[in-house]
Amino acid sequence: MFQNKTAVITGGAHGIGKCIAGEFEKLGVHVCIIDKRPNDFFTGDIASEETLRRFADKVIAGYGKVDFLINNALPLMKGIQDCTYEEFEYALRVGVTAPFYLTKLFLPYFAPGAAIVNISSSRDRMSQPQTESYTAAKGGISALTHALAVSLRGKVRVNSISPGWIDTAYTEYAGPDAVQQPAGRVGNPMDIANMVLYLCSDKAGFITGENICIDGGMTRQMIYHGDFGWKLEET
Repeated sequence: MFQNKTAVITGGAHGIGKCIAGEFEKLGVHVCIIDKRPNDFFTGDIASEETLRRFADKVIAGYGKVDFLINNALPLMKGIQDCTYEEFEYALRVGVTAPFYLTKLFLPYFAPGAAIVNISSSRDRMSQPQTESYTAAKGGISALTHALAVSLRGKVRVNSISPGWIDTAYTEYAGPDAVQQPAGRVGNPMDIANMVLYLCSDKAGFITGENICIDGGMTRQMIYHGDFGWKLEET
């Protein structure tokens, strides 16, 4: 199913993206990573149009097609008190503009049965104080997902995943951190990678334009002062 397919992963040199890349590679997929961190394929900042063009050219020159595009790179997180105009704009370029533009660049090269998976966040529907740049970018990519799914109908399936609390160090938590979530634990990158593989597979052939929240049920759990060991402390 996956042998000799080509996957493009932004932010693929660390965290969730690195886990996704590793799982694809185990299945015989050619993985093309772009990340600001050093990696074996392409090091660069996806906020730059010229960088995106050079990256796309390298992918097509090497493989001639794209089967899977995973838009995973992490936007800047800053809040309304400290975030500058330039920083907010940068977060949107990384989180929304780059996924849109990579899709546009690869449009003539998507293989039959191709799939795009955008990594959003449960912050597309809930927030903490002082997270506006990140939250806006994640909300944007969730909306971009269904827009692209409609525009690319019959050619590319487009879905998004909204992770909740994912600990990229695979730390096992106990106490309130774990029990506040109906699943009873904090998530890890494999929880996201497994869904990416499913959405890219033929088994998900009737799924497009969908957002799947993977958060252990946290966004469904109402928590009040005193619940699950949590207490509100006013500042």
